[in-house]
Amino acid sequence: MADQEVVVMVGLQAAGKSTYCARVFGLSHEVVSKDRLRNNGRPQRRQMRLIQEALERGRSVVVDNTNASCQDRAPLIEIAHRFGARVRAVYLDTPVLLCDERNAQRPDKQRVPEVGLFSTRKIFVAPSVEEGFDEVEVIRS
Repeated sequence: MADQEVVVMVGLQAAGKSTYCARVFGLSHEVVSKDRLRNNGRPQRRQMRLIQEALERGRSVVVDNTNASCQDRAPLIEIAHRFGARVRAVYLDTPVLLCDERNAQRPDKQRVPEVGLFSTRKIFVAPSVEEGFDEVEVIRS
């Protein structure tokens, strides 16, 4: 459907992705996040199924994960294309030290181990239209 889209949030942990999603896409898109699938043994598979189900119902989707690498984003781009949906990346370009400060302020159950944040930073690749996105929006904190 031409007016459907898949928005792929991109950014380090505590970059502000979930806050942005709630503010901008909360009513217009179904939010899918592996953080909501913590008790699922196969979160990637379940996430892809939720995206597919939303697209089958004619809904737009926002995927709220770090999506740190091209490999993480490739199946999201592919499923959007398969359904004829527009696909765009929203990249929250937040400095790692600011993410670390924000993360430290989170409640214990929501806090990411510091090693996780810096490990994600090591593999992080900024999104680009060359990957297959129709648009890449960069938001700097």
